[in-house]
Amino acid sequence: MKLLIASDIHGSAYWCQKLVDAVATEKPDRLVLLGDILYHGPRNDLPRDYAPKQVIALLNPLASTIIACRGNCEAEVDQMVLDFACMADSNTLVDSQTN
Repeated sequence: MKLLIASDIHGSAYWCQKLVDAVATEKPDRLVLLGDILYHGPRNDLPRDYAPKQVIALLNPLASTIIACRGNCEAEVDQMVLDFACMADSNTLVDSQTN
């Protein structure tokens, strides 16, 4: 199983586009997101090209491949706009192809 792992997008359309480009190039079986997807949080500066709505539009088409867990900047409202589960405190990934 091929995994692509990312974290802390923080609503940056610039870095999310880089991630989507990597998904297109690498063609992973799963995209694993380790939280802090849409928002930057009160302690962080705005990231480059901060545009949460664009991040939503970039990630939702990949929903069937995404496994995610909640970061410290996620909120319940995030789940209302994302087509994949993002509020779990932890998640499990099992490779069913192994013996």
